[in-house]
Amino acid sequence: MEVHHHPQVEKKSFKEYFLEFLMIFLAVTMGFFAENYREHLAEVNKENDYIQTFIEDLKTDTTKIKQLLYIERSLKLKAIDSLLFLMCTHQIKGHENDLYYFGRIVTRYPIFQSNDRTVTELKNSGSLRLIRNEATADSIISYQKAVEEIYTVQDDENAERKDLYPILCRMYDPFIFDKMAEGFKIIRPNDNPPLRSYDTNIQKDLAFYISEIKGSDNLVIRNLQNLETKAENVIAFLQKKYY
Repeated sequence: MEVHHHPQVEKKSFKEYFLEFLMIFLAVTMGFFAENYREHLAEVNKENDYIQTFIEDLKTDTTKIKQLLYIERSLKLKAIDSLLFLMCTHQIKGHENDLYYFGRIVTRYPIFQSNDRTVTELKNSGSLRLIRNEATADSIISYQKAVEEIYTVQDDENAERKDLYPILCRMYDPFIFDKMAEGFKIIRPNDNPPLRSYDTNIQKDLAFYISEIKGSDNLVIRNLQNLETKAENVIAFLQKKYY
């Protein structure tokens, strides 16, 4: 009867077990670090993307601010001063053309609306944590607070503008006002159409409300100038920081 002998399995030494464990440990650890590094790179790239889009938003804002400051707001302030001057010097009859034109301009409401796509996404997605540099995060938050301050002042100005309407309708012919509007453009009447009223008391009431609007308008302009400076400074800072 033939006897089969089972081959003896050679036992591994402690050193071999340790080396195997070490290799597995190193492989797992390196995989962990590699995954973390990939996530870190993805977050860095995402942060840079946010910064670049925020810079684009700021550039859009500065373009809007310049349009408001040097064209629309400037035109409105000149109309306010001209209208107040005509009423103060009692140049009413024979100047109806100017009175209608300036009176129609002061009802305009050129507002500033910030391009807040990046800030909104950062807030809604909770991605503000990706902005690792504290100074950068502070600059974004500070700029947004300045924008919100302008919104508050504009709301006050709009409320005063609405208070002006009851006085305007007592002094001006609404049908003439309607003919003066061509889309977003205001045109002068062809002649000197008569006012609805030449009552000096109504003129004084109108002057009072217009002077109030002038104060709010100047406040909006000052805030817009500050925001323009802030936007330009933030752009320069971010472009240098994230070059």
